Amino acid sequence: MDETEFWEIIDSTREAAEGDPEDHADLLVERLVRLDPDSVLDFARHFEARYNRAYRWDLWGAAAVLLGGASDDAFDYFRCWLIAQGREVFEGAVHDPDSLADLLDDFDEELDGDGEDLGYAADEAYEQLTGVVAPDLGLPPQAAEPAGTPFGFDDDAALAERYPALWERFGPV
Repeated sequence: MDETEFWEIIDSTREAAEGDPEDHADLLVERLVRLDPDSVLDFARHFEARYNRAYRWDLWGAAAVLLGGASDDAFDYFRCWLIAQGREVFEGAVHDPDSLADLLDDFDEELDGDGEDLGYAADEAYEQLTGVVAPDLGLPPQAAEPAGTPFGFDDDAALAERYPALWERFGPV
């Protein structure tokens, strides 16, 4: 599976789910079980590589603005959700997290930002196809710390300064 096919699967299942992350995860599993096990592992590698690439302090700060704070787990689930938004949103956010203000149509804190189930879709599909747990993907492990310079997410003024567009659109009222 190449990168284009990976993003096509992400996009088609997201569109069919009408943006609902739980429905998206279910549809993703349904789509992946139509592939052979090796293709499911290829999909998982693409997903995991992007998940690890998004492990950045600046992106975590953007998640904190959108979610009203972001614990370790919340940021993990946010990265899954971000991948599920498609190539344009994902690449734009990794390049410039503040650009999420322009890339997202809207953001519902109750529905959006939590893609936990999406992160397990390939594993679930592989297990359904083979009856066994997916093997190690052979990718380097996620870094011990996010890339970039750490900063605190509890200072509203600093977040507003660092992410002016996101803060204006999605920050606390």
